[in-house]
Amino acid sequence: MPRTTVNPSAHLLVPAQRAPASGARSARARALIKRSRRSGVKALVDFATEMALAEPMDQVELEREGLPATVVARLAQLMAVPRMRIFEMMNLPRATMEKKISDDEVLTGVANRRALNLLRLLAHAREILKDSTSAEAERFDVARWLGRWIETPQPALGGKKPADLLDTETGASMVERTLGAVRSGAYL
Repeated sequence: MPRTTVNPSAHLLVPAQRAPASGARSARARALIKRSRRSGVKALVDFATEMALAEPMDQVELEREGLPATVVARLAQLMAVPRMRIFEMMNLPRATMEKKISDDEVLTGVANRRALNLLRLLAHAREILKDSTSAEAERFDVARWLGRWIETPQPALGGKKPADLLDTETGASMVERTLGAVRSGAYL
């Protein structure tokens, strides 16, 4: 007899879904992490998009395995935001982050989740740009735009800057929803 689980939101019994073999998931996540080490603007933006579109279990593996700390330094550079400000946004100690970056260490825990949140925002901003029909969209620097946008007070966030909310999961989620509203034109 097949196993069933309770779907609490629907109050129904549904067939239990088997998780794919963890080895396959880990291999895909490791491949994503390897791609995160590539240099260049396009490589990091492509990685952000690929990461945001990855299967949820692959994203879990990314969270567990960690990103290279250099990703944070590259994000700061691409977004034209000083590293120190990025560390402040993420509420991470400057000295610790600088050491991790210089030693090419892997981020873990909160630092890793916050770096992943910034990458998700970058991917989201890139998706907004993809919807554009403007001829200028091809030359548009989405990372720099995001760097300016997160430092601009947003009415949808009660007049707060998105950057000031990125130090918590709830705040990052609010910022991502607000960025999504930009895509639909709701808060322009």
